[in-house]
Amino acid sequence: MEKQTFDPWAWGKNTNSVQAVEVKNVAGTLYCSGQVAIDANGIPSGTDMRSQLIQTIQNLEQLISESGYECKNIVRLNVYTTSTQEFFTTCMDVYVPFIQKYSIQQATTLLGVKELFATLTVELEATVVR
Repeated sequence: MEKQTFDPWAWGKNTNSVQAVEVKNVAGTLYCSGQVAIDANGIPSGTDMRSQLIQTIQNLEQLISESGYECKNIVRLNVYTTSTQEFFTTCMDVYVPFIQKYSIQQATTLLGVKELFATLTVELEATVVR
């Protein structure tokens, strides 16, 4: 697999993402459904957004790993949240280290949504290649 990223604007270096990712010679593509803070028994979390993001990342890591892929090969990571302001003020110290841990350079869309399932406040949707 060959991956090349594009980010023509200097401000892009501050977004923890890139504007575009080109992937060639892919052996497989994993399209992950949105992952949220639901435990192994299917119970959604009622905790704060930061705690939910920690569980959501753990769920995403488990899904990717058990599917035979690697987080470092995430090429698209969409974030859905019930409050973009809260995401930026309480979750970046969780989100950015996750991106840095795997040296992910991904195309990203951050969307503020009216609501998510049950009491959930953040959801991650990924595309991974190998």
